[in-house]
This record gives sequence, C-alpha cells and structure tokens, in this order.
Amino acid sequence: MRVAIVENTRVTHHGQVGVALHEQAARIDLYKPWSDSRLPEADAFDALVVFGGEQSARDDHTHPYLPDLARLMRAAGQQGKAVLGICLGSQLLARGLGAENHLGTAPEFGWCDVTLTEAGRADPVLSHLPATFPIFQWHSDTFTLPDGATRLAGSPVAQNQCFRLNRATYAMQFHFEASRPVVADWNRSFPEAVERNIPGWLSTHHPEQAPRRARWPMPMALPSRGLGLPSSKAETDTVSAPISAHRSNPARRRPSGICVKFRREFCNRIRPLHTSAAFVTAASLPLPQSVITR
Repeated sequence: MRVAIVENTRVTHHGQVGVALHEQAARIDLYKPWSDSRLPEADAFDALVVFGGEQSARDDHTHPYLPDLARLMRAAGQQGKAVLGICLGSQLLARGLGAENHLGTAPEFGWCDVTLTEAGRADPVLSHLPATFPIFQWHSDTFTLPDGATRLAGSPVAQNQCFRLNRATYAMQFHFEASRPVVADWNRSFPEAVERNIPGWLSTHHPEQAPRRARWPMPMALPSRGLGLPSSKAETDTVSAPISAHRSNPARRRPSGICVKFRREFCNRIRPLHTSAAFVTAASLPLPQSVITR
C-alpha cells in the first residue's frame, strides 16, 4: 500500500493519520512542495493525503505549486484512488473540483463542535462518530460545495466541514489528525499565533481537557488559511470577525469502541483498489484523541 503524503508547511504533524497508516504498514512517500515544489507522480501512489499550511488555497504567487496540487487531487479521485484533504488540503481539493474559495470569511479556532448531516451519519467513514462531536479547528477560509459532492458535516461558522466525492475522495476542513499531543505541540510551537486567536488560551486550555472544554471561539483576528499563521499584522487586523461563544455539553462522552471501529475501518478500506473490493477512502482513520474519554 503506497501512500503519498503532501506537507504544505514546515511544522506538520501526521497525528492520528500517521498512527493509522503505520499500523497498516503503509509505504509512505513524503513530499514538501513548500520547500522544493516537488509533487508525486500520478501513478506513484494508491492513496493521497494532503495536510494544512499557513497559505490560502489561492496563494499561487507565493506557492506556485498549488494549482498543480489541486489538479493532482482531482485526478487521483477521478481514478478511484483514496484522497484525503485536511484543512488547507480540503480547500485545495475544493479548488481542484471547481468550487469557490472564500478567504477570511469563516474563522474557527479551538475545540469546536461539528455536526454530521444525514448523509454523514450514513457515511462508511463518519458513521462511527457521534452526531455532534468536538474536533480541533484552525482556519479562516472556507469553500463552496463542489458540483456532485455530498456534504457530510457542517458547523455554524463553516457549513462545508466535510464532503465526499467519487468513490474515495474526502475533504475535511477540521483537523482530523489532531490528537491532544499534536495540539499541545502547536501551543508550544506557535504561542503568539494561538494567543492572537483567543487571548488566554494557553493558560486556560489544556489538551487533556479538550473534550470537556470544546467551544466556539471568542472574537478573534485570524488570516489563517490551513494552519492559521498570520502573515502580517495588517492582514491580522483586516480579517477580525466576531463569533458567538458556544460551550459544549460537559457530560458528552464518545460511544464505546469508536476508536477500535475506526482502526478496523481503516484496515479494511485503505488497501489498493486491486486488492480490496471494500476499498473506500484514505480518510478511514482512527478517531482523534480529542473525542476519546480516558
């Protein structure tokens, strides 16, 4: 099983995605086009995973490889290969499929609630999740739903949180890979950017408390595209957008055995097309630790 992973920024965590891939002994080829513009060849992988970054999906002037990456994601999906776009990756996938990218219109940060649609509750990947679940967000951009795509999840701020297309193409605006340790490292690596989003976050939000403290962010200034790093103070000042606070139900707990189900689903579905009729998508991953009750 050959999996091409595309990183779009210097600090990229594979998180729960990496755990699941390595558990299945996937052969991983890593690409860092933000550094060298190199992308995988179309016939070099069985599945394609594209992570987030601080750029927007339309920043061709600073990241000239973006149009080619968007086209590669579209083509891979059309060939029936597994494609998973996370955060910026989802925005690039939407671009490649002809949707519109809306920049700076949907800022979300922190442990936020996402709600499945009826189609999402029936989806083979997402059906293991609760109808509403907390997941980590760090973005300000969103996109329209591509023609022919099925909307699987949404939030009050960004209604297109997840969509599916073809046989194996998934876009997830939220950070599906983000476990508690991943978020803890983001806190350590980008403290100034974190505090610009929600002042006091570092002193009051601890990764181990995430499921009990999930919330919509307070008013914030965030030009973040995929990862959420502001490129300038001027840009930060121009995209400030108030968001109503929302607290999750502190009594909420995930159904028993969800993480095991996700790993089993991954095992059955990420195999190359010629070896498994049940193959659906590279997005069949373990449930992030953010929604696991210890």
